Amino acid sequence: MKLLHVDSSARHSSVSRKLTARFAQEWKKHHPEGEVIYRDLSTTALPPITDDWGATYVDESTLTPAHRSYLSTSDTLIEELRAADTVVIGAPMYNFSISSLLKAWIDQIVRRGKTVNFGPEGPRGLLGGKDVVVITSRGGSFEKGSPTASFDFQEPYLRAILGFIGLDVTFIHAEKQARPEANAAFAAVTAQISRIASERTQAQRA
Repeated sequence: MKLLHVDSSARHSSVSRKLTARFAQEWKKHHPEGEVIYRDLSTTALPPITDDWGATYVDESTLTPAHRSYLSTSDTLIEELRAADTVVIGAPMYNFSISSLLKAWIDQIVRRGKTVNFGPEGPRGLLGGKDVVVITSRGGSFEKGSPTASFDFQEPYLRAILGFIGLDVTFIHAEKQARPEANAAFAAVTAQISRIASERTQAQRA
């Protein structure tokens, strides 16, 4: 069993990092022989999408050394995803959406022929069958039906783009982290992480 642990905050004291670390700890407790692959996006060189990305639309046999070099980061990140049975992604909310680091990672892993194919019936994601958990941290509250729910461009985008490549995602939201009740909200999410990790392990063994 393999866990891919992705952090996308540039702040090393961030709430999302603490919570993904807790998830990884719980996962390892239930899978003592399992392997954790850690990807810290704040220390990963994530190239922008340039004209060289056009190489993803041609036959691999025609790629130049320069193209292969440019795509090497994408290749590595996609292989990490393919190899993982479980994926946990830490996603802080910035300005109602995701961090630039997480967006840059997504740009590298959404790739024709590698994680998504296109046919007569439209796109088909190629990364199905994985257990994926996204843990968000938010200063406010964006619960469905609340006055601020329409400002949440984080979960809808992540659910759509990760679903596009075949990933079915469970979200855990650490909300109200900029409010007086932050500690209580953090504790509740920590308990939720422990419960989900245990439930997923039981389901995998069933």
